[in-house]
Amino acid sequence: MSESDIDLEMFGNVGKMAGISAETANQERSELERQLEYNRVRLRELGDEAGPMERARVQLDIAESLVALNRGEEAWNLGREAFNTALSQEQWQDAVEACNVLYQCEQPASIPVLGMGIWLAVTFPVDPELTYTMLDHLVDETPPNADGAAIAAVTARYVIDLRADEEQHKSISFLADNLIGRVADRHSQVKNQVGMDVWLDKLELRDPEVFLPRLGLVIGAIVGEEDWWFDRDELRAKIPE
Repeated sequence: MSESDIDLEMFGNVGKMAGISAETANQERSELERQLEYNRVRLRELGDEAGPMERARVQLDIAESLVALNRGEEAWNLGREAFNTALSQEQWQDAVEACNVLYQCEQPASIPVLGMGIWLAVTFPVDPELTYTMLDHLVDETPPNADGAAIAAVTARYVIDLRADEEQHKSISFLADNLIGRVADRHSQVKNQVGMDVWLDKLELRDPEVFLPRLGLVIGAIVGEEDWWFDRDELRAKIPE
C-alpha cells in the first residue's frame, strides 16, 4: 500500500466518522425537540387540580430541553417562574435545580443566580450531589489564582461528608477529592500530599467555621448586595433543626 493510499484511507475514515457524528447530533436534537413538545403538551394539559410544584417541575423539564437546544433566553422565564414557585413552597431542592438551569441559560443574571443557588444548597439539606454540581460551576467561573475556587472545592467535600449516605459518599467523594486536587494544582502547582497539606493549612481550608464564612463572602461578591431574589435572614429562620 502506498503512502497516498494510506492518506486516502485515513481521510475516508475521518469523513465517515464526521458523518456518523453529524447523524448522531441530528438524532439527539430530534429527541430533545420531541421531549420538549411532549412536556409542553403536559404543561398545557395540567388541570386546576395540579399542584404548584407539579407545574413548576414540568416547567423546569421544558427549560432544561431549551437549554440543551441552545435556547437559553427562551428557557429563562420558565426557569425563573419555577424557581419562584419552589421558593414559595419551601422546596429547596427544586429551587436549587432551577438555579442550576438558570445558570446554564447563560443570560446576564446567570452568575448571580449561581451564587443564590449555592447559598441555598449549602444552607439547606439539599442533595449533596446537586450541591457539588453547583460548587463545581463556581470553580469553573473563578480565576485559577483566586482563593474562591479553593473554598468552593473544600466546601463541596465538607457537604458530601456531612450529608451523603454510605453508597452516595463512595461515588461523589472521589469527584470532590479530584476537584480539590485540580484546584490546588492550578492555584499553587500542588503535586503531592505534602504540598496539599501545606496548601490546605496556608489557605485555612480545614475548619468549616473558617471557610464557610469565606464562602459567604465569595457568594456575596458574585450576587451583589441589591440583586438577591430572596431575603436571606427570612429564609435562615426556616432552616430545619
